[in-house]
Amino acid sequence: MAELFSDEWMKALKDAWNAEPEVRDKLAEIGFSSVIACGFKDEDQPRGIFKVVNGECVEAGSYDGSDPDWDMRAKPEDWKKWARDGVGMTGLGTAFAMGKLKFLKGDFKSMIKDPRMAGPFVKSFALMGKVETD
Repeated sequence: MAELFSDEWMKALKDAWNAEPEVRDKLAEIGFSSVIACGFKDEDQPRGIFKVVNGECVEAGSYDGSDPDWDMRAKPEDWKKWARDGVGMTGLGTAFAMGKLKFLKGDFKSMIKDPRMAGPFVKSFALMGKVETD
């Protein structure tokens, strides 16, 4: 098992992402490319970084100082809950509205209104559950 957002954990998430056509292929259809950072609220820097080119994750690991397009933050217990239990569109909207999920960079409202992005985004949270976490 690996610590949430550690280098090992992020690499396992990369493998899960690339093995899931409902995420990788759907994002490839719209030419989605982004640098995505994840971390914990109240920390200066994200913990993990995820680089996606045309839907495929090409690099993942510990945060490397990159300037992300998306920077998502939540408390560790919320990340673990979402990974364990999954979260749907309504749950993500509620988490965002209640401030449990913060976007320091990226436009959650625009993304969630675009079904071509929203569906894979929700499914990406389920992929977190496939990574064994301490």
